[in-house]
Amino acid sequence: MNKNLKKFAPFGLYLALAAAAVSLGLYIVRRAFDLPLQISLGVIVLGLAAAIFLDPQRAKEIFTGRQGKNTSNALLMGIAVLGILVVINYLVNNNTKRWDLTEDKKNSLAPETIEILNKLPSKVTVTGFFTARYSKDTAVQILENYKSASNGKLDYKFIDPEADPVSAQAAKITRDGTLVVSMEDRSEQVTYADETELSGALIRLSNPGKRNVYFLTGHGEYPLESSSEVSYGQVKTALAAKNYTVQTLNLLQNPAIPDDALAVVIAGEKKPLSEKEVSVLKEFLNKGKAVVWLVNPNVESGIKSADDLFGAYLKSDWSITVDDDLMIDSNVNPPTVLVADKYGNHSITNRLQGLVTLFPGARSIQYDEKAQGFTFTKLVSSSSASWGEMDMTSISNQKVSPDKSTDRMGPLEVALAAENSTTKGRLVIFGDAEFANDEYYNQYGNGTLLINAIDWAAGQENLINLTTKNSVTRVLTPPTIFSNGMILLITVILIPGAVLVTGIITWIQRKKRG
Repeated sequence: MNKNLKKFAPFGLYLALAAAAVSLGLYIVRRAFDLPLQISLGVIVLGLAAAIFLDPQRAKEIFTGRQGKNTSNALLMGIAVLGILVVINYLVNNNTKRWDLTEDKKNSLAPETIEILNKLPSKVTVTGFFTARYSKDTAVQILENYKSASNGKLDYKFIDPEADPVSAQAAKITRDGTLVVSMEDRSEQVTYADETELSGALIRLSNPGKRNVYFLTGHGEYPLESSSEVSYGQVKTALAAKNYTVQTLNLLQNPAIPDDALAVVIAGEKKPLSEKEVSVLKEFLNKGKAVVWLVNPNVESGIKSADDLFGAYLKSDWSITVDDDLMIDSNVNPPTVLVADKYGNHSITNRLQGLVTLFPGARSIQYDEKAQGFTFTKLVSSSSASWGEMDMTSISNQKVSPDKSTDRMGPLEVALAAENSTTKGRLVIFGDAEFANDEYYNQYGNGTLLINAIDWAAGQENLINLTTKNSVTRVLTPPTIFSNGMILLITVILIPGAVLVTGIITWIQRKKRG
């Protein structure tokens, strides 16, 4: 070979090394054996071939001489390591078992979402409309979780709306990063790749029928929309995610419940219902519809028992009594807050086992077990250390103690479900309305309990428990001045100083021996 050409042989090696680096980078980033990666691998082969062709003698020495033996050993070690990595990669790819070690299982789908995916009536396609400027990493991660858990019922793809404006216009995309969830001829748009949003879309697509729930107003009930924490805004949002149409209803203005109503919710009234309103609700229940009543203790609502006409109706017609007490639990501080973890065997509460529910202030509920024509189920009960305090003066004086002659001793019922065997009317009663407002909705099982109760009351048992989880809020506490000083001392002075001293000692010892 011409000596003038030999000097170009190293450039072939340099080209091969550069192409190898590019190939590695492409594979890490793209994870696909596509055309750019194939070209890079081809350049590696061409570079090595050029180096051998331009300087064959040097190539022979590399593989047969002393340097060649060392190179061969290194090459064999490299091949062995690469082989181990290939085997590990093969085992990982063929074993779909995953471990999520985050506190709130952030990287796993909630059991409720798994249930939604298992119940999908037909195949679902999720189309993400993302421009090159908008990161889709989060969307890919969560959609991959959905796909792997769907047993082949869900797939996804991405479209760049700038590269394919026709598809974007057909899907009515107005925002970058929008996901379109499609099932048969129906679709839902999700503006953020979030489990709550995606699961809500799947529920609405799987259950396309209209569901109307009305919240009673006119008596100081909790509002559905408010900037304060005393609203039921999160309840409305959760119901809307399940395809409920949530509206308000004022029976004082129009004493008639719409025919499309599945259930009426009475949430913490501060004034008693009128006789006409009670009559309308009675007729509604007799038609096989449902009422969910969340009633605060009299000491909070200010309603006297003699004026509570709806409570009187339930006592006479349903054999249910809401007591005039305030429940106390001596094991809790403050004792007026109930921490309940005893649930009855009912579809509303079956999935709440292991979760507590908090009731900031509750009254107890009784029912006549001998009443004919009704099915009663205790939903939530207080602990054996609780009682129903009748003396409100002792509470205000903070000198409460159980009086067995007047107070009922625990465990007591905080929530009750009832069904009329003849009319099929359903009733759910909670002895507290505050537990589900925006301040307490996300506390443990509070929100799920009420939403499940409304699902059951409305006859939508297939939607029960289909509520998604909330992420744990983490707060980073900045290090103190002392901690900062210790970090600086260890990392900047002690560790480098130890290395320096070790080096000096080694140098001195070698100098003495030399």
